[in-house]
Amino acid sequence: MIEYTGLDAVYYDLIYDGDGVPGDVQFYVEEACRSGSPVLELGCGTGRILIPTAQAGIDIVGLDRSADMLAVAREKIAALEPETASRIRLVEGDMRSFSLGERFNLIAIPFRAFLHLLAGEDQRAALTCIREHLADDGRLIFNIFDPKIELIAAHLGTMGTAQQKLRDFVNSETGRRVIVWAQRVYNIEEQIIHEERIFEEVDNDGRVVSRSYIPLILRWIYRYEMAYLLELCGYKIEALYGDFQRGPFREGREQIWVVRGT
Repeated sequence: MIEYTGLDAVYYDLIYDGDGVPGDVQFYVEEACRSGSPVLELGCGTGRILIPTAQAGIDIVGLDRSADMLAVAREKIAALEPETASRIRLVEGDMRSFSLGERFNLIAIPFRAFLHLLAGEDQRAALTCIREHLADDGRLIFNIFDPKIELIAAHLGTMGTAQQKLRDFVNSETGRRVIVWAQRVYNIEEQIIHEERIFEEVDNDGRVVSRSYIPLILRWIYRYEMAYLLELCGYKIEALYGDFQRGPFREGREQIWVVRGT
């Protein structure tokens, strides 16, 4: 399954309102400037981090599996200053099996995109492919959420979480209100989150005129599981942060990994 297609891609920027996890854009741009060109972003989506990185003067390649997300990114890049747009190259591809014929000073996987890899062999394939594309002394930086066990445990043996409202915005083409809902089911044995997103478009009388259901599946990873996986795939851990201000790791928040190939 390829995530973020159709309405998920069209409305992506409105759902997340420019911020994935607070502070992540500034963090990844700073790390890209520290590393210098070229940079590769895996799971670049609509260019939320890709474009600010290019605007900071960095040459960057953005790779994503979703043609729909890349189409949105291309529209945004076309509106940039030519000098900035020239620093960006988009590639439709899979982080498990790409071959770009060059090496990068930094490879980034922002906003928990690594969690879309649901099987151990997929995770290892991606990390191996990434290491082959790192320049000498190049770094891999990515973030994933640290699972909140109490939250997961509270919903075991149930039909899942209550339906929650994610976002409310206006469809610019129809002028109608769009409400995005989400409901999650946790599978603790497989460490899988099954999320169903519901897009409801509502007219001025409050009637739902259209409703779409879009699935999203993620596999959470525990801290020491991730550390072992990185070491198994030939990486040396340089840092593990708990937030995008480079604070210490704390359980139940964020895992922000900075690693180098060995």
